[in-house]
Amino acid sequence: MEIDIHRSDLGVTCAYLRGVSQNNCKKVIARISRGAPVFYLPNRLCSPISLRALAKDLEVSRDSIALWLEIFERMYLTFRISPYGGPKIRAVKKEQKLYFWDWTHAPKGGARFENLVAQQLLKYCHHLEDTQGAKMELRYLLDVDGREVDFVVLRDRKPEFAVECKLSSRGPSASCSYYRARTKVPRFFQVHLGTEDFGDDTRETRVIPFNTFCREMGMP
Repeated sequence: MEIDIHRSDLGVTCAYLRGVSQNNCKKVIARISRGAPVFYLPNRLCSPISLRALAKDLEVSRDSIALWLEIFERMYLTFRISPYGGPKIRAVKKEQKLYFWDWTHAPKGGARFENLVAQQLLKYCHHLEDTQGAKMELRYLLDVDGREVDFVVLRDRKPEFAVECKLSSRGPSASCSYYRARTKVPRFFQVHLGTEDFGDDTRETRVIPFNTFCREMGMP
């Protein structure tokens, strides 16, 4: 069956993709790649993604970009997370952040580490949904002034903890302190690839090695 990736009927296209073989899915990706969106994705990771800006860069319609991203998600190539927060912190409302399911596709450095953490936290959310029946969500914190904390995990719509990513064990992020004072997020962690472990996650921000964080949180 011939697949028209530019067709406007997103629901029909994605419904078809759910039933195609892995080999045919690869063919779809190859066709999309000729339109260049796959090659733009690494440069758009870990930041709020604008469909309008991406459409302008690729010289296609916004609807085509939305369709491509939906196909990528159906095929478990990428996933997106939404912002968390309300008017009190002047949180952004719509901009989603984009990540690869396979974090090794991300550029080396901070973006790859953040993508790794995102994928691990999403797996953690799915694990709790499957084993405990909880309604889990992975979000992020960002206000209109650009203050950001990379992730916040919600259970039944209530925040459980927030996570900021740094490659090294530097001091706690100012954004963590800012949101601790203005939100109901009870625990803040700053994960890194080093060995230092200091701070209290219930009163300030705990700076903690990522492997220690995963072990203590019971990550799958």
